[in-house]
Amino acid sequence: MSVLAIGQLIGWGTTFEAVGAIGRKLGSDLGLANEIVFAGLSVMMMTSAFASPLTGRMLERFGASRVLSIGTLFFAAGLCVLASAQGVIGYITAWIILGLGAALALNAPAFTAVVEREGVEGKRTIAILMLFTGLSPTISWPLLNLLHDLIGWRSTFLWAAGLQVFVCLPLYLFGLPKPVAREAARISANTAPVPLTAAGKKAAFIFVALSTAIASFVTFGLSPSLLEVLQQSGATPELALQLAAARGVLGISARGFDMLLGKRGNPFLTSVSGISLMVAGFTSLLLLPPSTVSLWIFVALYGFGSGILVVARALLPLALFSPSEYGRQASRLMMPQNIANAIAPILFTALLDRTGVSTALIISIMLTLVALCSVILLISLVRKARRTAGTITPSQP
Repeated sequence: MSVLAIGQLIGWGTTFEAVGAIGRKLGSDLGLANEIVFAGLSVMMMTSAFASPLTGRMLERFGASRVLSIGTLFFAAGLCVLASAQGVIGYITAWIILGLGAALALNAPAFTAVVEREGVEGKRTIAILMLFTGLSPTISWPLLNLLHDLIGWRSTFLWAAGLQVFVCLPLYLFGLPKPVAREAARISANTAPVPLTAAGKKAAFIFVALSTAIASFVTFGLSPSLLEVLQQSGATPELALQLAAARGVLGISARGFDMLLGKRGNPFLTSVSGISLMVAGFTSLLLLPPSTVSLWIFVALYGFGSGILVVARALLPLALFSPSEYGRQASRLMMPQNIANAIAPILFTALLDRTGVSTALIISIMLTLVALCSVILLISLVRKARRTAGTITPSQP
């Protein structure tokens, strides 16, 4: 697990999180508007989305270790191109390459590495990895700013490329144990937790894809504009900063709470709880009179709800499909999620600027209710499949 934790911290910290730390500084040197600089993240997410189906096939054929290793090489290449960029063409090209690296080295391939080694028992390890991902900006932002001040942003990205080649690549190639699920427990690896028919698998995939993509869309759409949402809802700039910081702490705490549940955790019920908390948060901010109390209520509900949903999104495929299918299905699910992540900030920013916070909240409520209905339909499908097979127990959804 430590190998994957280090790899994910470096992977997220040197790519996606780097823009938040030093994006504006490199933008001024390159003569690029901040909108173009931050659009690199959308390019990265969109590229990753369209590469996700290929990632799934590669995971099935080659295994997670090789796929993660290839991803680190794409990261290193993209960071080198970014370090040498002289304008918008080089900058966008770098993010396309980094997007390919993200598809091969972030989230789904790392979770697949866990499932290959632990099978369906890997829920707690995946939750721990999600906790490290949440800590990535806390660790990477100060370090990137320090390096920028000492050696400049170009050399900083070259150092980041070196970390990919000289730290992540050897760890992925030589530091991961052999996949137990595929060698020592092949029968178990091909046994799905839910006895779904072929049609049932398709329906389950659609429900999961719809609910997770909507949750990602709302979360990624609101997060960059959270300060604006809070200020339009009556918060002072100082209070808005405090609330936004509290939301980050709550999100990480929620991931830690899910990790502590371990085997007792249930991603179906966690998804319902997380989405319900988000709906309650949006509704409270929309209907309660503007006050410091109502703002704290919103941040508490939204922060904790969105935090536990992050873990639920990673664990839902493991609760439905066999370990041998996990990599392919999880990678396929990343496509709609990453598309949503790419376009959501742009759409929500335009929505807030042109129509105000009330409209944004109403649309968020409507979307999250659709996601909630999708999860409820998924639970109904799972219960029906288990009743048909005679395997349902009182503790299962």
